[in-house]
Amino acid sequence: MNHISPKELKNKLQDPDIFLLDVREPDEHASFNIGGMLIPLGEIISQAKNIPTDTPVFVYCEKGIRSQIAIQRLQEKFGFTNLVNLTGGMHSWRKEIE
Repeated sequence: MNHISPKELKNKLQDPDIFLLDVREPDEHASFNIGGMLIPLGEIISQAKNIPTDTPVFVYCEKGIRSQIAIQRLQEKFGFTNLVNLTGGMHSWRKEIE
């Protein structure tokens, strides 16, 4: 599984060819997010068709665990090869960036 640090991801946010995927719950997304599409972990399989396969997809949650689970599920079920986990999730983002 590929990982990226908050600082590395922040530097990539200007790139129009990336896709951010937030796998947290709606209330977590509403309270703080970095602009990613919200697909909660429990819906990740049923919503997989909404996730691009031809561009880097940076997946995040609060601490980086749910995003790893989401990536594993998508890779196993659909063969995704373009998914990158945000190390430490939004918790680390707030500590390092905000």
